[in-house]
Amino acid sequence: MTVRYGFAGQVATITLDRPDRLNALTPTMLDAIGAAFDRAVVEKARAVLLTGEGRAFCAGADLRDGSATADDLGAVLEASYHPLVRKLRASPVPIVVAVNGPAIGAGASLALLGDIVLAAEAAYFQFGFAQIGLVPDAGATWLVARAVGRARAMAMFLLGEAVPTAEAEAWGLIHGVLAEDKLLAEARALAERLASGPTVALGLIRRQVDAALDEGFDTVLERERDNQRIAGRTADARAAIAGFATRNAPRFDGA
Repeated sequence: MTVRYGFAGQVATITLDRPDRLNALTPTMLDAIGAAFDRAVVEKARAVLLTGEGRAFCAGADLRDGSATADDLGAVLEASYHPLVRKLRASPVPIVVAVNGPAIGAGASLALLGDIVLAAEAAYFQFGFAQIGLVPDAGATWLVARAVGRARAMAMFLLGEAVPTAEAEAWGLIHGVLAEDKLLAEARALAERLASGPTVALGLIRRQVDAALDEGFDTVLERERDNQRIAGRTADARAAIAGFATRNAPRFDGA
């Protein structure tokens, strides 16, 4: 088993569980991660917490795996990586990531697909593709360039140096840095907080923000209008608005 799945408090916890290989990715493991996310949807999780077992979050693609030496690496990406990356980006619920150790290559991409990314003080992010004659993949180019800007993205990709979590936080690449012994508890608390929120609205927000990075202002206004129409018709929104007038704290049921 390379991936562990747990469900409690409306939060699905997915743990990369291949610590002997620093949770390095293989096509089989990518399928298992995708299956875990599918299970979370089926079980109606209202938030997902993603983390790693052992001293690393994820060391990227396992270069000892046969797929890493395939003649057509683009085909490997299309068959194994892209379906998972697209699935996470299209998630209907928020994703919290607890980066417990180094996040390298595609492993860093996996982490940065989260909506709220927390990292341990001793962790780091690294894209060492150029050092082995390859290019960033698994969405790294899109994720990093939009988060930190062209100059920093170029330095991260061309030089391939490790970026400490404190620096990643200062650049806006991640949300926060915590001591290792507090990381998972804080990440779980955030996931539980999101799971108790207005699920439909939170899902719309995550997609709306992503789209705003590419769309013009008028298109964003139209998207906000359409999404507000959907959100405003949910039972959660109607109950919360009604409760506001009577100063009752809202209780969201996710509908």
